[in-house]
Amino acid sequence: MNKFFLLPCSLCVFSCCLLPGWADDAPLDIGSRRELFVDEYLAESLDNVRQVLNTPEHESAALLFDRPWEGRYCGYVTVLKDGDLYRMYYRGLPESGKDGSNNEVTCCAESKDGILWTRPELSLFTVRDQAVNNIVLADQAPYSHNFAPFLNSRPDASPDKRYLAMAGTSETGLSTFASPDGLHWRMLNPGVIRDGAFDSQNIAFWSEAEACYVCYFRTWSEGSFGGYRWISRSTSADFITWSVPEVMSAGTTPPEHMYTNQTVPYYRAPHIYISLAARFMPERRVVSEEDARRLGIEGDYFKDCSDNVLMTSRGGNSYDRTFMEGFIKPGIGLENWTSRTNYPAWGIVPIGETEMSFYIQHNYGQPTARVDRYSMRPDGFVSMRANYDGGTFATKPLLFSGTSLYLNFSTSAAGSIRVALLRADGTPFDGYGEDKCEEIIGNMLDRPVKWEAGSDISSLAGTPLRLRFHMKDADLYAIQFR
Repeated sequence: MNKFFLLPCSLCVFSCCLLPGWADDAPLDIGSRRELFVDEYLAESLDNVRQVLNTPEHESAALLFDRPWEGRYCGYVTVLKDGDLYRMYYRGLPESGKDGSNNEVTCCAESKDGILWTRPELSLFTVRDQAVNNIVLADQAPYSHNFAPFLNSRPDASPDKRYLAMAGTSETGLSTFASPDGLHWRMLNPGVIRDGAFDSQNIAFWSEAEACYVCYFRTWSEGSFGGYRWISRSTSADFITWSVPEVMSAGTTPPEHMYTNQTVPYYRAPHIYISLAARFMPERRVVSEEDARRLGIEGDYFKDCSDNVLMTSRGGNSYDRTFMEGFIKPGIGLENWTSRTNYPAWGIVPIGETEMSFYIQHNYGQPTARVDRYSMRPDGFVSMRANYDGGTFATKPLLFSGTSLYLNFSTSAAGSIRVALLRADGTPFDGYGEDKCEEIIGNMLDRPVKWEAGSDISSLAGTPLRLRFHMKDADLYAIQFR
């Protein structure tokens, strides 16, 4: 395989003045899509405003891996929301061994709210003398090693393929599976993608934005398990025939081991893919042998450490790494600094209307192995932030469709946001300057912007313009015209 090449790390610094020739640039046609500030796609000029990676809230343990068929080496977790039901899939493995053995099983947990999880009592497989359990796949080595389901959102999907999955190793290639209910699975096609290492969680989904299935899977930068653990991508129109894999680019950012990629279309803006990738730091050791014994760690599962990072993509074979910093840093306590812990599950799900959740594995390789829930406001990964002294930022030229502009934002009691709509020469459209904008104060997910003439800006739909935000002690998470 070819070596990959990486993009430069953005320092989140932009020009602080408007570019006089911006009208000569092709405007971004964002239509009525929700746009987040997770990359450098939209913002162009910043003055005393920063692009900030926000920190999720650690909520509570979601599921302890304490059943006889689960254990300390449970891994490769997937979380889905199917209507009113949440589903969690994961590998059950009490003891370490060769990847892809029949000691591995695929388990399922369920929840009505994404917070409290239970195991369905199934009788599909008898494992370790237990006939009633939550196992949905067993005795099909090597596929339970990294079985990764997803809800098939393709508009014309047949009922017997409501759920699809990818699984496999370098020996088998990635094979496909289907299920009508997420519990009863059958293989569709063996080895549909073979050019890869696959020694990780290899994920797929239907892309609404690209109108095809996409699969992100483990490759190595130098091939044959050499160099850095990295990611390649393939696409398919029918989930049978897949394109020649392409190595994902991240420009000239420093190469790092990405153990899992967890790339998922963000549910509120599916044209933006969020990757909560597990960053692995081999031989970067924090825990001593004595502490490892005290924690009950077996073998060498204490000689490395790991965390996770936020990467994004807008389709194609490119990741944006605007932020190199850790997204969720390892917690206090040596148990959080052992090998292969802090790995995110695949899936970002809404919890009610004002919260979204994702799930992180903790204490891998320890008797206390579990998965925890973390929460954030919707769209809250990154914000444009101004301090008390205030600042401004402007977007690139854009086109929109719709009648009003909505903001996801928060301010302090003393803070505020005002918005201007600018012409090509940098002057506001009549009636749409900052001085004509109603002061925006509060903490809301979906607030329309109002000027003296009201919130209806449909007369400007299809006209190239720029947004300029005047902010004080405020965060702006997302915008949407509609």
